[in-house]
Amino acid sequence: MTHLDRCDEAGRAWVTEAVAAVEADANRSADTHLLPFPLPREWGIDLYLKDESVHPTGSLKHRLARSLFLYGLCNGWIGPRTTIVEASSGSTAVSEAYFARMLGLPFIAVMPASTSPEKIAKIEFQGGRCHLVDDPARVCVEARWLADDSGGHFMDQFTYAERATDWRGNNNIAESIYSQLDRERHPVPAWIVVGAGTGGTGATIGRYTRYRRLPTRLCVVDPENSAYYPAWVAGDWTVRTGKGSRIEGIGRPSVEPSFVPSVVDRMVQVPDAASLAAMRAGSAVLGRRLGGSTGTNLWGAFGLIAEMLAEGRTGSVVTLICDAGDRYADTYYDDGWVAAQGLDLEPYLDVVDRFLASGAWPA
Repeated sequence: MTHLDRCDEAGRAWVTEAVAAVEADANRSADTHLLPFPLPREWGIDLYLKDESVHPTGSLKHRLARSLFLYGLCNGWIGPRTTIVEASSGSTAVSEAYFARMLGLPFIAVMPASTSPEKIAKIEFQGGRCHLVDDPARVCVEARWLADDSGGHFMDQFTYAERATDWRGNNNIAESIYSQLDRERHPVPAWIVVGAGTGGTGATIGRYTRYRRLPTRLCVVDPENSAYYPAWVAGDWTVRTGKGSRIEGIGRPSVEPSFVPSVVDRMVQVPDAASLAAMRAGSAVLGRRLGGSTGTNLWGAFGLIAEMLAEGRTGSVVTLICDAGDRYADTYYDDGWVAAQGLDLEPYLDVVDRFLASGAWPA
């Protein structure tokens, strides 16, 4: 009888060591801090921010990259000589480059030619190579072609994000949140608020709360130009906007496969000016710079808290610090850049100031 070994012993041993290395990173960095956001105690409502900016690569995408590598390794898609390819010009590429370097693998980030030199430098700092494409609509196509041509693996975050993460637990972000809330006065949050880039984080949290039979509801906040909110309203998952999001890390021009609408309880569309206003106001309260997607999260959380107050309900709300604001010194924190984008933050800053003082929110 002839036996065909599809994976030699040395290759299998390498995969075993690679999985152990990635798991060790999880053991070092998975439990990020859960920070209280100061609100009047008499409101009876507590707001917490899960600080994903403290990951080794500085963002929530560190979790995604780790899960995608484990998924690829355990599926037999990644071996000791595999070139890793991703379609990303942002935090996902930075995080994947980190893990590729950890495993001694080449990494290529495929991105629009218009990507800023600062972003390219962050990916190259982690050992990655950037492949620029003139037509942004062809980034994923080019990434697949590069992976096929090199005999490598296209990570494809927008397809695999929701299935690569163990949503039942295993110290995923949802399990970590509930564990850290255990000794708080409202240990089971009324709402968890997240944005949708791939949709994977929302899918993980929504599935986990159902699996654990928890009453927490999931609110997904969506920026301008993104397809997720209009698709949700229309119940039509073929909706396309044809536009990119100005709020990095969230929003997509079409609904991605990893977005699971059936686990989402509410969606809120947030104007970009509101995201940046909440970002700046939240930064002032916490004494540290937050990123734009964190501002989107805060705007959604503030609205839900105001609703709870108006209805006389108490409880807790949790959202995420997706990354640090230092990455956006030349954009979101630059008044000239904001003005050039045609954004007026003042009306939204007034809304946030009024909320923080009184709990009021516009109808």
